[in-house]
Formats: sequence, C-alpha cells, structure tokens
Amino acid sequence: MSLKLWANQLVQVQPIPSAKGFLRLAGEGDRSFLINWLEAFDIEALGQVENNVEAVADRALAQKTLYLWQDGVPVSMAGGRKSLPNGGWIAPVYTPPEYRRKGYASSCVAALSQQLLDQGCDYCMLFTDQANPTSNHIYQAIGYRPICDWYDYSFH
Repeated sequence: MSLKLWANQLVQVQPIPSAKGFLRLAGEGDRSFLINWLEAFDIEALGQVENNVEAVADRALAQKTLYLWQDGVPVSMAGGRKSLPNGGWIAPVYTPPEYRRKGYASSCVAALSQQLLDQGCDYCMLFTDQANPTSNHIYQAIGYRPICDWYDYSFH
C-alpha cells in the first residue's frame, strides 16, 4: 500500500471561527475511548490497524502528547509535541463521524498549533493525504502550507 502525502508547515496560525469548546490535555480517564479513536484513525487513514493502539495510547498519555477538543464531551483528538530543535509535530488528528463538520478538528489543531508556537516552536509540521480535500482545506485555512510531496509505502 502507498499513500501520496503532503508534508505541511505552519509558521503562524491564521484566525478561524472557533468551534464551541476548548482544548485540553488527555488524561488517564480518557484512555478507553482514545484507544478506540486511535484504532478508528488507523482504519480510516491506513486501511488497517498497523499499531498496537493500546501501547500508543499509553505512551502518548505518559508523554502528555494527546489533546482533546472538549464540548461537554470529548469531540476531537490531536497529538502534538515539540519534536525537533525548533519545530512541533501534529499527529494524529481524528474526529469521530458523529462530531464532524462542526469545526472541532479545525479548532483543536489551530489551538494545539498555537500552543506549540507559544512554547517556543518556530513552526509546526503535519502530513495530509493529497486525496483528502476536506483535511487539506481545513489545515490550509489554519495556515499550513504544503512544502513537499511525501510517499508513504507499506510492505507486508
């Protein structure tokens, strides 16, 4: 399997309408649904579960790198961390189908990107599937710009 992706970079968050809710760090009490969301992300983005999602969730919770957009209940998830000397990384981003088209993912990624910039990152990076116009539109509205093509191959 191969995916044609764009590597995207943001240096300044563009103002967007904010969805109802707020960004918060995921905690141990979120573990069970985070595992489900990480599995759903893998299936949707990769066509199969390629990771031990329980281990991924536990590592992200321990490292404090998973964030939620909360609107009464958690409605969207984004991973984010400083990963390079002066850059941040956003991944994965997932919103369950019942919460889509309400601006939650946009608000979550914008807020998390701004938080990383405020913590000293000069830029943030994320990958998008070139064949997904929805995610590309969302991220470009926030300020992400494609900087190069990226091909992701999976050999089984």
